[in-house]
Amino acid sequence: MTIHTTDTQARDGLAKLRDQVTHNREVVVIQRRGEEEVDMLAAAELESLMETAYRLRSPANAERLLAAPGRALKNEAQPISADELRREVDLE
Repeated sequence: MTIHTTDTQARDGLAKLRDQVTHNREVVVIQRRGEEEVDMLAAAELESLMETAYRLRSPANAERLLAAPGRALKNEAQPISADELRREVDLE
């Protein structure tokens, strides 16, 4: 669930908002008068999103990652070595 609040309300309840963001993985949208909105999310969530975006930049890796759940559900996944994986996603 996303929490929408104003800049003033966010300042007044910052500790509570931080707890909701970190403990409940809520996203807080802070509306600022005459300025662009600001979102607050847990640092671990941001790091995860950035890592995902990084890994999806490579078309070969993106294809592999997006196909993995389907292969796993069909029990088609075969273990491969780290070296094979590096070659497959062009990390050598």
